[in-house]
Amino acid sequence: MVAKVPKKIFARQHEITADFLKVVDQHLADILNEKILDMYEIRDIANIMHIHPTHLSNTIKLTTGKSPCFFFEEKIMNIAKTMLQDTSISITQIATRLTFDPSNFTKFFKRFEGTTPRQYREELFISSLAH
Repeated sequence: MVAKVPKKIFARQHEITADFLKVVDQHLADILNEKILDMYEIRDIANIMHIHPTHLSNTIKLTTGKSPCFFFEEKIMNIAKTMLQDTSISITQIATRLTFDPSNFTKFFKRFEGTTPRQYREELFISSLAH
């Protein structure tokens, strides 16, 4: 028999998840506005939220079925894709702005998108010509 989770605990789990997503969004905004120069790790976010990193990770996984890193990486990828649309910004500048060294940014991007940032940008350009 599965024990039912009390509503108060269930509500707190969702509150932690929502707070986590707000902190990630604020942090990425601060990175883009150059208020912060280093990308936070999960322990940094947990510290800001005044909870243990393991508790944060377990709660996010429990409420969403995904790890906290998934949300962080997904948001970074969305930002990178948006920035790649602006051809006046070099890929190196985008990498640096997102706190990556250029080769690590290319590896990160390719792992999630299946293509390099340069190839992604070229595909955007080609598809814009077709429209």
